[in-house]
Amino acid sequence: MVAVAQHPRIKLMTYSEVEEVGGYVGNFEVTIRKKARLVIEDKCTGCGICTEKCPSKVLESEFDYGLGPRKAIYTPFAQAVPNIPVLDKDNCRLFTRGRCGICQKMCPADAIDYEQQDQLITEKFGAIVMATGYDLFPWEETYGEYGFGKYKDVITGMQFERMSNASGPTGGHIRRPSDGKEPKNVVFIKCVGSRDPEKGKSYCSRACCMYTAKHAHQVIDKIEDSKAFVFYMDVRTPGKAYDEFYERSVSEGAIYVRGRVSKIYPKEDKLVVKGEDTLLGMPLEVEADLVVLATAMIPAEGHQSIAKKVGISMDKDGWFQEAHPKLRPVETLTAGVYLAGACQGPKDIPDTVSQASAAAAKVAALFSQERMATDPQVAAVNNDRCSGCGLCVPTCPYKAITLVPIQERVMGKTIERLVASVNKGLCQGCGNCNVACRSSAINVKGFTDEQILMEVDALCL
Repeated sequence: MVAVAQHPRIKLMTYSEVEEVGGYVGNFEVTIRKKARLVIEDKCTGCGICTEKCPSKVLESEFDYGLGPRKAIYTPFAQAVPNIPVLDKDNCRLFTRGRCGICQKMCPADAIDYEQQDQLITEKFGAIVMATGYDLFPWEETYGEYGFGKYKDVITGMQFERMSNASGPTGGHIRRPSDGKEPKNVVFIKCVGSRDPEKGKSYCSRACCMYTAKHAHQVIDKIEDSKAFVFYMDVRTPGKAYDEFYERSVSEGAIYVRGRVSKIYPKEDKLVVKGEDTLLGMPLEVEADLVVLATAMIPAEGHQSIAKKVGISMDKDGWFQEAHPKLRPVETLTAGVYLAGACQGPKDIPDTVSQASAAAAKVAALFSQERMATDPQVAAVNNDRCSGCGLCVPTCPYKAITLVPIQERVMGKTIERLVASVNKGLCQGCGNCNVACRSSAINVKGFTDEQILMEVDALCL
């Protein structure tokens, strides 16, 4: 039995990174690096005067994927919580040239602190929910036929999403990044990096078909006399009312072409998209004003590092691995660690919300009990055989094994030596340590050589 600690406090900690994770279910100890904003949160009112008065050069906004501008001191996005700006030291004149300080002089709340440093904060938690999200496949590095990212009017679906959003850099108006003109012919290319084991990923990114249908609908709806061409391999719409929406976009005028695009090249102020219509069995060229790529979803940057810190496993593509795809889809093999959203695999919004709700319910169920039952088939160490070599420590994927000192009497003298110790709350009985142990000092309970041989003898009777 393992005691389950309950922590009802709610503490919002943004602009932070996880440095280290220790402990086990009900008793996790997490060290968090709270990065320096160079803005005092308790004083800042979010008035925005510092951003307005900042004389730094205009930079590309990461939130708008380079389509919109930002200053050296900026609020990451409009709905940021808390609504407090961050000072970019790499582009601030005070740090690059040694003179400026205008934001500090203009701040009415005296909230700018150029001396602020990162803080390491250690907190205890009863459970951990992994919700690290996803990134976009770096198509610029592999898809030379699409221009290697050299053409400004070849953008990703996420950039189009920001462009068509009312709070985006263009106020919801669809514009060509190169000259700001309204595009009349827009080409959408699906499965860029998805279902392409040669240059991309072998899996389907799931959400691309539906958001491409939405984007095609937005082009036809917002731009008069416009055309939307969609090059696709297959159309996959597995969801309630999804196929109906796809059919709606087709009926509104979206032209779906089954085939892959072989090349994109510039021609005057347009882009020529060369492809093939496999249903008609003929090549096809479309002169486009704007090309939108439905790029693959890949694990978020740093996923390997955070998985190692928390002690969870990943599949071959780097997505966090669930305990069981059908029976335990939001749990991991590390007790007390749950998954939510696209960190487990490509998902759209409804699936992400459903899994997040399930993860929250699992955490609530965990905290509702004072004690929880653990699997008795965990690793155990024979101290008489253990040499303290430590090979089992890095082998354990759940960080359940540590070396601890013990005292023994040898020839009338008390000596101290290191032996392996297993944390039963973390151990999942995988048996990796058993294989790594040279002295056969560690075994999973119920699976020792003697027990297995006795089972075989009993079957032969």
